[in-house]
Amino acid sequence: MSIINKTIISVILILFPFGLIAEEVKKVGKFKDWETMVLTKSDGIVCFAQSKPVLQSPKTNSRDSRLFVTFRPNEKIIDEISITAGYEFNKQNSITAKSGKFKYKFDISQENFAWIADNKVEKKMIRTMKKGSRIMVSGYNSSGSQTIDHYSLLGFTKAYNEAKKSCS
Repeated sequence: MSIINKTIISVILILFPFGLIAEEVKKVGKFKDWETMVLTKSDGIVCFAQSKPVLQSPKTNSRDSRLFVTFRPNEKIIDEISITAGYEFNKQNSITAKSGKFKYKFDISQENFAWIADNKVEKKMIRTMKKGSRIMVSGYNSSGSQTIDHYSLLGFTKAYNEAKKSCS
């Protein structure tokens, strides 16, 4: 799938989860700090688990950040991890996720979104998320200022399993 298509889908999922396309998006469940959604489109379904940060740094800059794990069965895409920090990422700095001793780098960034290119790395990160209690995503905005979003992992496993089941 092209990065443009991923970006368009991600924008739709973030900006309109309950708005203009409400007839196509269905909330499957809420699991503590995570929720599962299903987007029904003419060319198939997209299922995803998503969460908002429980803490953001700097606190003075309110942003609409999200962490996603997505399934697109018609495109044979499983366990796709993506993030948005609510701003356009700075291309000169790395975007990383850290939980405990594990650190993962997002290889692809396009405007407000970032993805991990290797599905094996995504699977490792999902295993880490299932075992952990928190994951911190660090990125840099266009002026080079660092932001850190802290995501709770409470409910992640149930939301992930429900998203996977909804698209199988």
